Amino acid sequence: MAAKIQGKCQVYLLAVPKRCMLMAEILDGVALAKRIKDDIKKEIVQKNLEVGLAVVLVGNDPASRIYVNNKKKDCEECGISSVEYIFSESASQEEVIALIQRLNSDKQINGILIQQPFPSHIDVFTVNESVSPLKDVDAFRADTVGRIAVGSYGFLPCTPAGVMELIHSTGVPVAGKECVVVGRSNIVGKPMALMLLNESATVTICHSRTRDLGDVTRRADILVSAAGRAGLITAEMVKKGAIVIDVGMNRDKNGRLCGDVDFEGASKKADYITPVPGGVGPMTRALLMKNTLTAKSLQS
Repeated sequence: MAAKIQGKCQVYLLAVPKRCMLMAEILDGVALAKRIKDDIKKEIVQKNLEVGLAVVLVGNDPASRIYVNNKKKDCEECGISSVEYIFSESASQEEVIALIQRLNSDKQINGILIQQPFPSHIDVFTVNESVSPLKDVDAFRADTVGRIAVGSYGFLPCTPAGVMELIHSTGVPVAGKECVVVGRSNIVGKPMALMLLNESATVTICHSRTRDLGDVTRRADILVSAAGRAGLITAEMVKKGAIVIDVGMNRDKNGRLCGDVDFEGASKKADYITPVPGGVGPMTRALLMKNTLTAKSLQS
């Protein structure tokens, strides 16, 4: 009988985990990303679309190579054609921009992804600005980000957009919530804050010079950490019942992947939390696929 009761409890945990053991519900980015990619593939097949994504890589950064390979698999799953252009570490900025300008004019290419990081002699801002606004599927151009501020945009940056999808999947409305974003990067932190603000949240951005970080994060109904520092957010810094989204991708002292958040501790206080890996990462790539499909429609 004890074994049967334990089995029932395990099933119950999967359905309503926070009631059985006071543990947070895990937000499964892999499963949600799959549903998004399945919808993209369905639309491409139904409308008989030809969608193309160009990936530009400069140098031999191992992490970049892994990301590009994963994005190639995502393209295959969605029915999107993927073309890679790989430059050596010594390639000039002028060579990279010349390629981008050719891709801007290529009607078979709907989206252009510039894989970062770049070698130090290439200016990231200048290269990103050379991408056509209609093909800026990473949403890195200054005017693309600026459109988020006024609530009129074609693309959203992939990682913050993926975070919003995860938050929406909880069914908890964003409007009226107190949200804290830890990190102020142009790629995640700043656009993340704007997107939350656009949904009527009260938003605070924290960074390396924020005083008493824990005092701020403990107010957060929704906490998004994108600082890139392992163990930065401890359980004591999390509000009971919060939604915790961990964007960080770090290595712990044993070399294992981890986020910014103490997952074990925070999951005992939060209502919802993302794992690392398996949380935000797959969503970032899924939203890239979604942006590429959107680019196709904007160019038609």
